[in-house]
Amino acid sequence: MQVLPIEKYDELLAEKRQKLTALFAPFNAPELAVFDSPKQHYRMRAEFRLWHQQDDFYHIMFDKQTRKPYRIDRFPIASQLINEMMQALQPLLKQQAILTHRLFQIDYLSTLSNKIIVSLLYHKVLDEQWQQAALTLRQTLQQQGFDVQIIGRASKQKICLDQDYVDEILPVNGKDYIYRQVENSFTQPNAVVNSKMLQWAIDCTKNSQGDLLELYCGNGNFSIALAQNFRKVLATEIAKPSVAAAQFNIAANRIENVQIIRMSAEEFTQAMNGVRAFNRLKGIDLQAYDCNTIFVDPPRAGLDPETVKLVQHYDRILYISCNPHTLCDNLQTLCQTHRIERAALFDQFPYTEHMESGVWLIRK
Repeated sequence: MQVLPIEKYDELLAEKRQKLTALFAPFNAPELAVFDSPKQHYRMRAEFRLWHQQDDFYHIMFDKQTRKPYRIDRFPIASQLINEMMQALQPLLKQQAILTHRLFQIDYLSTLSNKIIVSLLYHKVLDEQWQQAALTLRQTLQQQGFDVQIIGRASKQKICLDQDYVDEILPVNGKDYIYRQVENSFTQPNAVVNSKMLQWAIDCTKNSQGDLLELYCGNGNFSIALAQNFRKVLATEIAKPSVAAAQFNIAANRIENVQIIRMSAEEFTQAMNGVRAFNRLKGIDLQAYDCNTIFVDPPRAGLDPETVKLVQHYDRILYISCNPHTLCDNLQTLCQTHRIERAALFDQFPYTEHMESGVWLIRK
């Protein structure tokens, strides 16, 4: 974990390319476009358990097979900013026992814009004394040059000293996009590869006609970048913090043609099929949208059968997947009506078996 096999990166990426090419072969997919990752310091978030030993403590991670704890002093997978914060934070925490007492986990969320959130997780109630100590900690870190937010978490408690988000600035094709990222909400882990994913999605949908429907939009990561290629974008997301972040991002990027609905993909499918009526859709004229393109970036489980049927109604399908096996399960159905025009491998997770992939499908 603390020494990456950087010299093997190209070989490992080539192996992923071969595996994904083989998985896509039954669907007559074109040659993969492959987007590589920085070889180190590519992950923008990390979570560590804390190991207490007498008066000392340190970051640890557990081996998935043996559950054996490993001490982590440096973590080249994580961003340079996270590594710098890990080194600066530990001696400062040791200076105030109230900050280390019953502290069992530290989460980090960093950005390319050099902002970071540190979340301290406890097995105790956090009181005013803890808050004063945390304020002193943040002030000291700020004096050291860190643009940092400190959050304390305990059972049924969340204490923010200022705010529970950071604003990322993501470069895509010469343009900077602002993305509010909320602590403990989903964000793309590899920011550099995320920029490449957005660029690929923009290229696929260039010269599109009509409107775009997006399911699982999160904080608007794709919606905002893709809006330039469509008359209007209608996007769904179920998590309240992500919806709030998406609304901020729409305003911050001065996007005027994106509408967010707080619904799950399954609920939206029910609404479109007339199975249920939803108060959340009041005031939204679904008939005013001419969505002939749909974008989906589902969880690892892929699309449920009813949503697959919904997706098939659209002439063009942009599908980003964090699990190529469930993507292929969905392609068994989707390729009955559509063909794969473009396919891509995004190396979000170097040195692992995980593969992020994308397909651009056109109706036959």
